[in-house]
Amino acid sequence: MAGRLESTSAPLLLPHLSLRKTYTLQAGERQLDLSSPVCMGILNITPDSFSDGAELASADGTSFRSDPEKVRQRAQVMVAAGAQILDVGGESTRPGAAAVALDEELARTIPVIELLRAEFDILLSIDTSSPEVMRAAIAAGADLVNDIRALSNEGALAVAAEGINPPAVCLMHMQGQPRTMQQTYSYDDVVGEVVAFLRRRVADCEAAGIERNRIMIDPGFGFGKSAAHNYALLKHLPGLQQLDLPILVGISRKSMIGAVTGRPVDQRLAGSIAATALALQAGAHVVRTHDVEATVDAIRIYQACAEA
Repeated sequence: MAGRLESTSAPLLLPHLSLRKTYTLQAGERQLDLSSPVCMGILNITPDSFSDGAELASADGTSFRSDPEKVRQRAQVMVAAGAQILDVGGESTRPGAAAVALDEELARTIPVIELLRAEFDILLSIDTSSPEVMRAAIAAGADLVNDIRALSNEGALAVAAEGINPPAVCLMHMQGQPRTMQQTYSYDDVVGEVVAFLRRRVADCEAAGIERNRIMIDPGFGFGKSAAHNYALLKHLPGLQQLDLPILVGISRKSMIGAVTGRPVDQRLAGSIAATALALQAGAHVVRTHDVEATVDAIRIYQACAEA
């Protein structure tokens, strides 16, 4: 019959769906099933987050502290929407952000980790590069260390390997440092260089005693990369599968979305979800986001297509 679409055993669309590797991430005593993608909700405990951190502030007006009830409510919304991980950070890593003293980072994050551990049966992540904050957060109940510096600060590897049931770790690529990373950057082959860096850091983790089933990798969208670099990484994200580890992506509301759409941070949801869909198709296992409900919807649509 004219116009009839003949079936075929080989997929015509979404070629990466059949290439997805599945993992179980060991995080402390918890296990996270990554046979389908999961959503990580962001809790910025900072006054200068480019997104939503100040919305969680208390009203005492003296120094920045989060309001426990606001944090609890935000976490409840994220968990109800389908987040399987909550990521707590006390230092903004947006370009040009000021450094935060150790005592201040501890004061911002540890009470929140303790609150969330008491309230929610969910995997908790600490977003930090400080070994001291890592150790305190793990003691307070964190299951995952999410480090933009890939455990390169002195003492970080040792902390992440401590104990009978150490945390999972997420190793991210970054060129430069947060305060200046978007001022200068240079790559001959951004994809190859990111893969090579992550390969070296994974080897360092294994040498320090961190087992592979506790490691995730993150290409570091927006961290010392131009918009062109970011989209090259997104296009070639399947190349990271050669490291045989789960892949985390953080695309939510970033400048790479604004560079294409021309939209400010608070109007980048549609672009973020489009980029998320591409990342899922390309093999991402964990999506870190401010917008949990929409991201979980995208994950569900992707999974329904993958299982069709």
